[in-house]
Amino acid sequence: MDIPTAIGFAAAICSTTSFAPQAWKIIKTRQTADLSLPMYVITVLGFALWLGYGAILGQWPLMLSNGLCFLLSGFILVMKLAPRRMKNRIADAVDPEAPGS
Repeated sequence: MDIPTAIGFAAAICSTTSFAPQAWKIIKTRQTADLSLPMYVITVLGFALWLGYGAILGQWPLMLSNGLCFLLSGFILVMKLAPRRMKNRIADAVDPEAPGS
C-alpha cells in the first residue's frame, strides 16, 4: 500500500470512528441538550455532499467513509431533534440495559 492510500485509510477510520463515542454517550445518557444543532445539520449536509461527490467520481473509499460518517452523524442529529419519548425508545432499542430504560 502506498503512503497516500495509507493516509487516506487512516483519515477515513478516524473520521468514521470519531462519531461513535458521541452516539454511544447519547444512547447511554439520552442527553443531547449540549450539542449544537447547527453544527450537526451542517455536518450531516457536508457528509451527504461528500457521499454524492464520491458517487459521481465512482470513488468507493469516499462513498464508504462518508456514508458511514453520514449515518453516524445523522443518528446524532435525529437524537438531537427527537422528542424525549422517541429518544428513549430509540436508545432502548439499541441498548436495553442503559440507565434511562
